[in-house]
Amino acid sequence: MSRANTSSAPTGDAILLSETFGINAIDSQKYDRVSRISGSNPDIKFHLDIAHDLYPMAPGETIELCLASTIKLDGSSDMEQAKQGWRDLDETPTLADGYDYVCYGKIYRFEEAGVDSIKAFISFGGLLLYLEGSAKKLTALKHEHVYCLVKKV
Repeated sequence: MSRANTSSAPTGDAILLSETFGINAIDSQKYDRVSRISGSNPDIKFHLDIAHDLYPMAPGETIELCLASTIKLDGSSDMEQAKQGWRDLDETPTLADGYDYVCYGKIYRFEEAGVDSIKAFISFGGLLLYLEGSAKKLTALKHEHVYCLVKKV
């Protein structure tokens, strides 16, 4: 199913994190179809497991990584429906329309990483996202389930 891109974003506190990162390294040696991409910006560093056959990336590229509690543009919850399959929500435009790679998962752990720094660990059905950085930027990550949305910029 293809949808037109939309520049609308959910209202309210649906966007938990939206950052631009430079890709520093890609490790494709451990699994056949999964690569671990590593990147950073001045406030946050990350490692993300991604299905590289679905969405290939290369070091030096820049991506936007967004974490959201819903992809509904009105900001309403879609968690019960998302557990059954977020693609089947309906035909109305969603936040996912503006991104190339979307997955749904669960924040399962936080750790302190220093005076003003924290670590967040998120699982997307076995594919992992690790974020470490400014507590000011990452404190909004209190929701159990989130969408991870990625696009190249």
